[in-house]
Amino acid sequence: MEDLRLGVIGLGLRTSLALAAHRPGKGAVVAALCDSDPAVLKRQAGTFEAELLTEDYRELLDRPDLDAVVVNTPDDTHERLAIDCLRAGKAVYLEKPMAITVEGCDNILRAARESGTRLYVGHNMRHMGVVRLMRDIIARGVIGEPKTVWVRHFVSYGGDYYFKDWHADRTRTTGLLLQKAAHDLDVIHWLAGGYTTRVNALGDLMLYGDLPRRAPGTPRPDGWLQEYEWPPTTRRNLHHVVDVEDVSVMNMRLDNGVIAAYQQCHFSPDYVRNYTVIGTEGRLENFGDGPGDTVKVWNTGPTGYRDDCDIAYRVPAASGSHGGADMEIVTEFLRFVREGGVTDTSPVAARMSVAAGYMATMSLRDGGMPYDVPALDADLAAYFDRGQTEPGSASGQ
Repeated sequence: MEDLRLGVIGLGLRTSLALAAHRPGKGAVVAALCDSDPAVLKRQAGTFEAELLTEDYRELLDRPDLDAVVVNTPDDTHERLAIDCLRAGKAVYLEKPMAITVEGCDNILRAARESGTRLYVGHNMRHMGVVRLMRDIIARGVIGEPKTVWVRHFVSYGGDYYFKDWHADRTRTTGLLLQKAAHDLDVIHWLAGGYTTRVNALGDLMLYGDLPRRAPGTPRPDGWLQEYEWPPTTRRNLHHVVDVEDVSVMNMRLDNGVIAAYQQCHFSPDYVRNYTVIGTEGRLENFGDGPGDTVKVWNTGPTGYRDDCDIAYRVPAASGSHGGADMEIVTEFLRFVREGGVTDTSPVAARMSVAAGYMATMSLRDGGMPYDVPALDADLAAYFDRGQTEPGSASGQ
């Protein structure tokens, strides 16, 4: 089996995906690199020994020897880059979120169908051990039928990861209730077995709006992702534009009747996601979200408070970035490029997580007014549910 030849556009924080995909002699090789920063290109060249280094992504699209492209660029570029790659016939790994608007997502989905080119969206949390464990517990009926899902997201490094670069600018992200929450909204949908139809949200820029910012054009300080100030009020060198919320709370009604809630804070002392799923016969909750951590289930009662539980599950051991999820999702992507078919990630689900986050952001900025989530064209959704095949095709029968 010859290696798939991959191009990578964007060599920033998610270069870990390119490293996971570079498997010379074992299925895939990164053969081309693109980044707008020539210094970054030069620094990464030796890591991959890529044959093509360019600042213009269109050079990748003109290469007939590239099988697929990995898009790891800022969120506001996803729509344009993904559509261009798809129309050029290059299978696409598109990092989440799919786009920063609902319309942008739908444009990408239509381009994938019209071109017949394979589209894969990088919701790597579907490959995290804790998420797969919780989904398995639910699927086996241990807590009965899920009725409500609550998620608390504590982001201790929020002031560094999201307020010192382009993430802090709503024209580049819409907001962190879309950009950061896209993962968790997708997980909520996956665990609950439905998609959000109606939202309302509240939030504010409560802390980082008044801290010192860098002048436009000033580079981020050295060590900005290795050295963290504490408490958060001592942070400096924020992006020159800071107009996204650092605290948000969101309520959702799903199409199957499930009620869900999501909460996000970017100045907590710890960094962890906490999920609670309550079903008709019990509830589960995770304590830690990495390998070796615990998911507890209470499914007897009624009782008062119990620190112990009825069943404790250990999150499986794993290695690599994001608890092994990056390696697993890249493996699925490479299989998808070769063979097609249905995958654990879903372009439709990716669109629905963006749609929920986008409409919640509109609600948040409209005093908490409820907003309906625009439905996706049923025929377009069916195309992706069939594994990106048309009715009557050999692989779609």
